[in-house]
Order: sequence, then C-alpha cells, then structure tokens
Amino acid sequence: MRIPVAATTTAVALALCLTIGPEATASTAPTAAPSDALRSAAHEGLRFELPAPTGRHPVGSTELHLIDHDRRDPWVEGRDRELMVSIWYPARSVRGCPHRPYMPPGVARWVDKSGSFGLAQPGEVEWGAIRTEACPGAPADTRSRRPIVLYSPGLQSLRSLGTSTAMELASRGYVVVTMDHTYEAPAVEFPGGRTELQEPMSGVEDLKRMVDTRVRDTRFVLDQLAVLHSGGNPDAEGRPLPEGLARILDLQRVGMYGHSGGGATAAEAMRVDRRIDAGINLDGTLQYSSTEFLPVAREGLDRPFLLMGKESQTHLNKPSWQSFWNHSTGWKRDLSLQRASHFSYTDAQSFVPALDVHLDIPAEIREQYIGTVAPTRSTAAQRAYITAFFDQHLRGRPQHLLDGPSPSYPEVAFIP
Repeated sequence: MRIPVAATTTAVALALCLTIGPEATASTAPTAAPSDALRSAAHEGLRFELPAPTGRHPVGSTELHLIDHDRRDPWVEGRDRELMVSIWYPARSVRGCPHRPYMPPGVARWVDKSGSFGLAQPGEVEWGAIRTEACPGAPADTRSRRPIVLYSPGLQSLRSLGTSTAMELASRGYVVVTMDHTYEAPAVEFPGGRTELQEPMSGVEDLKRMVDTRVRDTRFVLDQLAVLHSGGNPDAEGRPLPEGLARILDLQRVGMYGHSGGGATAAEAMRVDRRIDAGINLDGTLQYSSTEFLPVAREGLDRPFLLMGKESQTHLNKPSWQSFWNHSTGWKRDLSLQRASHFSYTDAQSFVPALDVHLDIPAEIREQYIGTVAPTRSTAAQRAYITAFFDQHLRGRPQHLLDGPSPSYPEVAFIP
C-alpha cells in the first residue's frame, strides 16, 4: 500500500491493504531522541538512522535488474515485464566499505517531491542522503549455504520500506530478496537513472491484476535466483555480482514474508508455488472486497505460515483471516502486536519518530502510522518473532518463543 498523503488512502488500497482507520486514539507514544545524523543535517534537510542489525554477520547488498522476456507487462502496453530487486546477504567483510543508500536517487527525489509520505514539505527530509549499514557488493560469507527469504512490500509501496527487517535477517544468516512491483510501486529506478512511476489503477479488477502480477513476479524472481545459483548472471546489464553470492544460495530452503498486500502476496504465492516452504503475512487482509476472498483464504495452506497483525487484524475479527485459518492444515500461529498500527510493520516505525523530533508531527497522524507501542519495543518484537519463525521452519531449529506468550515481549499476544 502507498503510505497515505495526509493520512488518506487510495481507493485501490482499501481492500488488500488495511486502511488507516478511525479506531486510533490520541497518541501518547514516546518521542525518539534526536540522533547525531538528525542534528548534523538539520540545516541541509533532515535524515534518520535505521536500527542497527543485531546478528553476528556484517551485511552485503546488491541489486539486480530482471527482465521477463516471456511475459508482457500488464500495466504498460508493448513492454516485457521488468523488475528491480535488492539482495541482502551475510558478508565476509565490510571493512572500509561505503554504506548503501536507503533509496535510489530517483526514488528519493520522488519521495521528497511528493511530500515524504504526508509527513513533510518538499526539501525538509534528505532521503537521498540516508544510508544503511550494508556494504554494496561485499564478498559473501561462503562458509555455509544460506536459506533464502523473499520480501514483498504493501500495495503501491516501495521495497525500501522493508529494509530494516531485511538487514536484520541478513545479519542472522539469511539471503533476503526485496522486490519492487513495477508500475504499481510509486517509483522504481532502473540502471542509468530511468525511473518508472505508478500507472493509474482502481477497482477490484485492477486489484486482482495486482495480486496476479505480484505472484508472477515472485515466481520469476525465484527462477532468476536459480539462474544465479547455477553460475549465470540474470542482471539485464550483466553487472558484476558479489563474490561468492551464487554459492551461498540454498534454493531448497525458501521463505517469504510481506507487509499488507505483500503479506497477501506471500500467502498466494505459496499456494501456487511449492518452492516456498514457509511464509509470513504482516497485517495484510486476504480479500478483494467484502464478499470476495483470495483463493488462498478459501483454500488455506498445508505448510508453515505466520499471521502477525495489530489488535484489529486477527483470525477472530477478520473474516478473510478466519477463513484462511480454518482451511490451513500446516503449522500456524496468529500473533497480535498490541497498540500497533498498520505501518508499524515497516520502516515507518523508525523514521516517523525520528522525523517527529524536528517536524512536530501531529499526534493523531503519528498514531495512525505506528500506533502507541514504543518503537524500540515494536522493532525488537518483530525481529525476534520473524527470525524465530524462519529459524524453526527453514533451519529446523525449534524455537520456544513460538510456543506461547513470552515475558520478554509482552507486546505480542498469541491469538488462540
């Protein structure tokens, strides 16, 4: 879902992506202390820092430009389907390496000019200067093969907004592939600086086309990872790949997660592609309309799946989740992050409080984005449960954290 300008949503986003709704109450969330980066950049434009990954591996990153010559783009006539993906992976060393930008420059310009997701005026936030802790092109740590985890963002949203969790998983030993869904995403930058913007979309039929396109994108990305693993270079420009990256890919252990419409994409992709062994839906509904569910909600899954939402999105109070829950025969859990909001499951959990320090974001807007759960607690809980899920189901390491409520994370409720 596109983060709303002035806390509104597009008509298309109303179905698969939970809208920011009226149930939020006045925010009493703590305000983040200004970071050194925010202080030093105040005269140039505000910046923020993502939470540092906590795993033992340094993180490398690269991008791939992928073209599906066997599929026409569903949104723009006469073009083959093309995608941009980022790969985050355990690196051998990142010493002396520059840090990868949070957003490509063309995307950063679009975010700024469009009003920073409704949080700032153009020029107030220097999105293009924000850096991650990942090293572009660092050699991969080849001491073992690594499970692969795919990430799909919310409808009409950007893969960049899932960077923090992707880097966390990479630091824990996973290869994470984050995808942009071209012409649905607000802006996607390709090599050479070409930036493709979102095409107009509305109504249930376009919503169905979005889901179908996303699932096809996911399956194509898996195909291209197989090309990479076999020694080929799927990048359309043939740009050099990080040393050792192909060798660490374990295509026998594949997971997928996504936020909002990306969570629905993960579930639906699992339904049609058995290469995906386990999945997570972060607060995404599973219906096209109030009366029509996605096929996966009607059929369920026979493989491990985690539902993780806010209090108003559980299998006890949302019909599409209830149908999915009742029809699924595989391992399943439904976790609720208390006092969270829809975009608590994105990097908004980090940048909204950081920008609030200087921009004095209205309390009701802040709460509509990220709820009233303490951002540091929300981040820690999500990292713990997402990692535990993939550790158990892709690495075969049982995790007691998934057995029931934990005093370490009282913000997370298990929904029976």
